[in-house]
Amino acid sequence: MNGKIEESNSNLKYLSGFGNEFTSEDERCPGSLPIGQNTPQVCPYGLYAEQLSGTAFTAPREHNKRTWFYRIRPSVIHSPFMPYTNGNVTSNWDQIEPTPNQLRWNSFKMPSNELKVDFVDGLNTICGAGDTRSRHGMAVHIYAINNSMENKCFYNSDGDLLIVPQIGQLLITTEFGRIQVEPNEICVIQQGIKFSVDITQPSRGYVLEVYDNHFVLPTLGPIGANGLANPHHFLTPTARYEDRECVYKVINKFNGKLFVAKQSYSPFDVVAWYGNYVPYKYNLANFMVINSVSFDHADPSIFTVLTCPSEKPGVAIADFVIFPPRWGVADHTFRPPYYHRNCMSEFMGLIKGTYEAKEGGFQPGGASLHSMMTPHGPDYQCFTKAITDDLKPQRIAEGTMAFMFESSLSLVTTEWGLKTCQTLDENYYKCWSDLKSNFNTTTKQK
Repeated sequence: MNGKIEESNSNLKYLSGFGNEFTSEDERCPGSLPIGQNTPQVCPYGLYAEQLSGTAFTAPREHNKRTWFYRIRPSVIHSPFMPYTNGNVTSNWDQIEPTPNQLRWNSFKMPSNELKVDFVDGLNTICGAGDTRSRHGMAVHIYAINNSMENKCFYNSDGDLLIVPQIGQLLITTEFGRIQVEPNEICVIQQGIKFSVDITQPSRGYVLEVYDNHFVLPTLGPIGANGLANPHHFLTPTARYEDRECVYKVINKFNGKLFVAKQSYSPFDVVAWYGNYVPYKYNLANFMVINSVSFDHADPSIFTVLTCPSEKPGVAIADFVIFPPRWGVADHTFRPPYYHRNCMSEFMGLIKGTYEAKEGGFQPGGASLHSMMTPHGPDYQCFTKAITDDLKPQRIAEGTMAFMFESSLSLVTTEWGLKTCQTLDENYYKCWSDLKSNFNTTTKQK
């Protein structure tokens, strides 16, 4: 890991590395970080010192996460929080009877032009499990928006947010600086970090929320030192303050519900900061794929970008897994994903292209959910093609990026997911209906 500053196409500056101890000052105020201590009697430039803690004070040093802000005003200056009624965000998993059926959604609908819908108001919970009060669980949300957040920010007291854009570039302003995130990139905004989303076109995407822990890179084990997501490809923004007085709304997600407070200034007034608790982004094109070069399938865990671990070794609250372009070369092997029943829940989305196991029905901007132990696998067309393919080296998923949120929790859908969104594919189960017995006692495998 390193702390090198890199430049994006938008001329925003970033610090590279995962889990680093970073320092950053707005170049307009050199020397704004105190030297030798966190809270001097008087901070440089008359700033306020404020700590944001991402772990308990007494967490082991190797896991301890915190950042010190040096800001124009302390963030405590705001009116009391009141309930905020917009949006379809929830952690109530008893809204509707659960179903073990295979579920698939067509592309989620964009808001009509007559409505102005920003990131907070366009956030809709589709499924989840667990409890925000005990800090154990996760949720999946869909956002579909056509408006920027104007004098309005959001922060989540319940957990971390992993944002996966599918249509439209997001310019995310945070207390740490600005992040530009495009489709085929992801962004993680950790618990408690305030942010605002600006757009230049109608935008849509997916959000994975985890309550338990923070996302980490998976251990590599026998893969060795290199492979999968490289730490230096993760980018964190650099300090950029706003000193602006206005009527500003602060939206907080707390215990699964939204609340709003008002203040008279921009919350993005951080002049300098240092620490290891930060927002970050990652370009999925940088993922180094590991795959079989002999026969059979390696487990899909080899495609894990980030994981939120549970208290059980090797078991995740949620894994973020991708299926990027790659070569398939396995000999004597059925190369698509095999038929499967899993002790994990699998929520899949498609950023672009056509997913290899279901080319005919899985749409970009849509999703599927295969619950615990519910069987799933390639559709009829994929199966019949795969058993007759010439097994020469094949380029798989070219121009495609599918992903999976996999969880050890038993996910249930919300009323929005099963009814309100009106994109549920009622005929999904039929994609397997033409599969028939090929059993023949006179035929042996070649």
